[in-house]
Amino acid sequence: MNNFDYKNPTKIIFGKDTIKNLATEIPKDAKILMLFGGGSIKKNGVYEQVTAALKDFQVTEMGGIPPNPEYDVLIKAIDIIKSENITYLLAVGGGSVIDGTKFISAAALYEGDPWDMVMNRKPNTVAIPFGAVLTLPATGSEMNSGAVITRRALKMKIPIGGPALFPQFSILDPTVVRSIPSKQIANGLADSFTHVLEQYVTFPIGALLQDRFSESVMQTIIEVAPKIMADPNDYQAASNFMWSCTMALNGLLQKGVPTDWAIHAIGHELTALYNIDHARTLAIITKSHYTFNFESKKEKLAQLAERVFAIKVGDTESKAIAAIEKIDAFYHSIGIATKLSEYVDEYEGTAELIEEKFTKMGMTGIGENKTLTPENVKEIVKMSY
Repeated sequence: MNNFDYKNPTKIIFGKDTIKNLATEIPKDAKILMLFGGGSIKKNGVYEQVTAALKDFQVTEMGGIPPNPEYDVLIKAIDIIKSENITYLLAVGGGSVIDGTKFISAAALYEGDPWDMVMNRKPNTVAIPFGAVLTLPATGSEMNSGAVITRRALKMKIPIGGPALFPQFSILDPTVVRSIPSKQIANGLADSFTHVLEQYVTFPIGALLQDRFSESVMQTIIEVAPKIMADPNDYQAASNFMWSCTMALNGLLQKGVPTDWAIHAIGHELTALYNIDHARTLAIITKSHYTFNFESKKEKLAQLAERVFAIKVGDTESKAIAAIEKIDAFYHSIGIATKLSEYVDEYEGTAELIEEKFTKMGMTGIGENKTLTPENVKEIVKMSY
């Protein structure tokens, strides 16, 4: 097991009727900028609950943050922050809104061009404080310090992070799940499941507890998936779904173990090129990635087969192959296609484009062993056609 440091300062407020707690979590003298997405919060009752909780505060609103938060939209918040003397940000939404808020919180205090802040890849250590009300379980952004920002004009999707980008608190009310479209629930299930895979399917390192943490989250996601897909009003299923998404990427699972993240790196490029939902790009790449890297991953894949999918018969290789098929079948079971050709008609040349982008960005060795080259990435993408 590797050495590690772990600190997560985000306070989680979980359960029914917890949005009202906003009134006691935000400083009384705060001037708040409330950020949200396309307006669904005004249809599902969340907006009314938030505004009721904040009735004694000075609140300015900014809606319209899109999925895969777009730099050219987010940057507009900087002028609002300056003109209204904003001192606190509140993200009300899913991972895209929370990611966008993280960027805004740092960019508002950055000296210079905010795009330089994105591209320099340095940890953000200064930001406007912010909290979150989660409305769409998926990314885990409500309890981590990472975010991904899109700049569509440049066809780029870039991760940012740093200790200043943890939410001070996040409110998780599972009743919001009942208003989420089934497509988005499926995305949340796939996204969180793949988050765990990225931290688990590497190579054995003797981290027994970490492995079992990851296995328990994957088992829970698999168990609740058919229940929450069939009935979003099932509060117990919604609770377990929401908490699994948070636990999948709050930093705990990755401590002391090697992690991969190549699936995400490649998937981000598919989103930047074709605007495919993030979770679905992960499903597109996963099988090809594990097949291409079979030899280095087969021991953990076989362990996954045994412990998560209850495959007890066969040798290491046959179990590992079965695990890959089971993962792919899980995506299909929640209605997610796993081939690029099922999303776009003109996909020839995609692999070469991504190879070129990886080379230009200096991403010459990714994955847990830092050995996947841009040419390897090209082959993995071709396998996903």
